[in-house]
Amino acid sequence: MNWHSLFSEARIGDREPRRRQSPDRTSFERDFDRVVFSSAFRRLQDKTQVIPLPESDFVHTRLTHSLEVSCVGRSLGKLAGQTLIERHRLTDLHPSDFGAVVAAAALAHDIGNPPFGHSGEASISNYFANGKGEKFRAQINDENLWADLTQFEGNANGFKLLTNYNDASGGSINLTYSTLAAFTKYPTRSNKLQEHEALMKGRVSQKKYGYFQSEKEIFESIFQHLEVEQLTDYAWRRHPLAYIVEAADDICYRIIDFEDGIRIGLIPFKQGVELLQAVCGDGFNVDRFQQIGDAHEQIGYLRARAINRLIGESNALFLDLDEQILSGKFDKSLVDEFKPELKNPLEDILTLSREQVYRSKNVLQIEAAGFTVVAELLDAFITAVNDYRTCGSDLKTLRKKHPYSEKVLSLLPKQFLHASGESGYDLYLRILRVCEYVAGMTDSYAVTLYRRLKGIELPG
Repeated sequence: MNWHSLFSEARIGDREPRRRQSPDRTSFERDFDRVVFSSAFRRLQDKTQVIPLPESDFVHTRLTHSLEVSCVGRSLGKLAGQTLIERHRLTDLHPSDFGAVVAAAALAHDIGNPPFGHSGEASISNYFANGKGEKFRAQINDENLWADLTQFEGNANGFKLLTNYNDASGGSINLTYSTLAAFTKYPTRSNKLQEHEALMKGRVSQKKYGYFQSEKEIFESIFQHLEVEQLTDYAWRRHPLAYIVEAADDICYRIIDFEDGIRIGLIPFKQGVELLQAVCGDGFNVDRFQQIGDAHEQIGYLRARAINRLIGESNALFLDLDEQILSGKFDKSLVDEFKPELKNPLEDILTLSREQVYRSKNVLQIEAAGFTVVAELLDAFITAVNDYRTCGSDLKTLRKKHPYSEKVLSLLPKQFLHASGESGYDLYLRILRVCEYVAGMTDSYAVTLYRRLKGIELPG
């Protein structure tokens, strides 16, 4: 790989090579705007980050988390770009191009996540692997298609949204190739072959997956265009900027989720202060800290100093690993490669967050309820679209034979309805569209719709 080919302003559907945009608003900066103005991004304001359906108005949602990751990512990208442009003589690029690509990719990094976070992902997967959706296995007899459903992945759903998505106004997000590649932390499919196990082992880029089979051709055309090296017929190396996007996310969720835990009382204040001080290192100013009268603001100060140090350390490490990343010799998370004096307190922070925050009683109770909500909604809509197909895609026939499905189908926006065809692949597409719709719901809307469909709460 080389940096010259890794930057491209091309978008899906371009008939001719794109010319360089005006430097006052590049295509990469337009990517950021396209994400911001999409309805999928707006819905992140009511999706779980740490505390589902939080009673406190302080804790982060997916929206505020994404904005913060984007800010950290832009800083990291610009810092790296300043050195890389000189090192590789990238005369046609500017540091802001690096920052813009990372900022847009980081802004969108959670856009495909379902309601209730990882519990929502697990619910969709379980529906097909162990629930009512098992009945579709005989018809969807392709291992790659079936793995997409039984291992439903928010990252792959995000890639689908960013490449094929049309919001209610009919607009397509359709980001540039470089931003899409930087967004793709896991450039591989869901179904991994056993003969590739040794090749995949230890590679962070292969830990999950980043595209559904429905976007296979789109994914391959993007990575081929950018001249990213291919590992197997279904797996590729990462675009280098994906490591920066990942680092920005790791920095924010480790430090800011921890801050949330301290502020709402799940993590003892004194213990939290000590761990954040350790991350700050020499950046911690005890006099400045003691001058701050409010305990919450003290935590805010420590969070800011910790993130500042982590940005500097991540940038230095990324630049040191530049050649290894380009050659494919490096395939790990940047934060996992920090020196022990920084890595150890970060690990302690993550461990404490898992024990005290992510697995707190309130979080687990709501995630368990969300697990049921997502599965029930998924079943209702999949049943409706399949009934519609068996009725010859005729609403009058559907109303007579399956009146409940007709009512449920009326709630499904038309862009998520795929009813044509009888093959296993068409069934896969129908189901995947419904998964996309349910995954796009906010936490509150999913709960409200579930209650109404179950007759627990009627409108009006």
